[in-house]
Amino acid sequence: MKRYLEKYVQEDLDKKIILLTGPRQTGKTTLSKMLNNNFDYFNFDNLDDRVSLQEKSWDRSKALVIFDELHKLKNWKSWLKGVYDTEGIPPSILVTGSAKLDTYRKVGDSLAGRFFQFRMHPLDLKEINAFIETDSLEKELDKLLLFGGFPEPFLNGTVRFYNRWKKSHLDIILKQDIIDLENVQQIIQIETLIQLLKTRVGSPISYSSLARDLQCSDKTVKRWLTILENMYVVFKVPPFHKNIARAIQKAPKFYFYDTGQVIGDLGIKLENTVACAIQKEIHFREDCFGETKSLYYLKNKDGKEIDFCITSNGSPALMLEVKWKDESLSPNFEIFKQYFPKLKMVQISKELNKEKTFPNGAEIRTAHNWLAGITLP
Repeated sequence: MKRYLEKYVQEDLDKKIILLTGPRQTGKTTLSKMLNNNFDYFNFDNLDDRVSLQEKSWDRSKALVIFDELHKLKNWKSWLKGVYDTEGIPPSILVTGSAKLDTYRKVGDSLAGRFFQFRMHPLDLKEINAFIETDSLEKELDKLLLFGGFPEPFLNGTVRFYNRWKKSHLDIILKQDIIDLENVQQIIQIETLIQLLKTRVGSPISYSSLARDLQCSDKTVKRWLTILENMYVVFKVPPFHKNIARAIQKAPKFYFYDTGQVIGDLGIKLENTVACAIQKEIHFREDCFGETKSLYYLKNKDGKEIDFCITSNGSPALMLEVKWKDESLSPNFEIFKQYFPKLKMVQISKELNKEKTFPNGAEIRTAHNWLAGITLP
């Protein structure tokens, strides 16, 4: 299966070191090996490969050398910088990792000017529409709500397989990756935190409330949440409050990269799926074209809310509201429009008889059509 980043990574292989990151089992290694048949591959989790890396004894006649999970090597950035500065390219160098590689940075280990980074996400409806033959986008969206977008369980398409896959997926992250990369002993409490987050998707998160539930400090909860972000388990969507009077709500929301993990009604699962699609598109535009976009939500002191606000170069560009079944436009658009008169307004619904536009510029679109052609202003 051809992936959405392949073309862009291929174009940059002979220019810089490529850092390819993203959640476990999104297909990073598969994509890497598809870029060139003439490659040498090393996984830091493999003992023999670790020895080869220490000796720097890869086959330099190959066109591409792939270092998987290299961030687990102590001072890996200094090591990689030394290789690049001494030997240059070719062979092309591609580094993959299931953690945010820019997080594990030691002073003086900067790779500045030597790499391009790509963040690979699970499947979304836009990628499915482009690369997989499908009779119904609506049916594919139903599958995303049930199984999430990780390729293996999505393509398998059975509840039995997915339930076993998602358990082993989290176990590897909790009991291998976090222990390898973080000085954390409270794995059971982090596992409990994940379980609590599954039931609170789409709601502002109170650190103090989570701290009480977990019997720890707010500071500890924030640290654990940062670890889960760094491991690509969840991502944070903060409130946008710049220039909005009385909008002082500061609590962020958290969404799962794997929508199937979410515990709640189908509306919440749809909101998580939409959040994943927007975050993927933002990272794609930033990594491949150098654009600067960010994802927020809107909420004022009176509790009026819009699910998502996408900014471009720091300025709000799109308000997006997600509904399961609603033919009428949310009145909250007008509340926030007074602060951003030129802001694009879109409401998407899973079940919608007819798409609509309104005199104020707002649109109501079917969720599967909007997600299949997602573009951000």
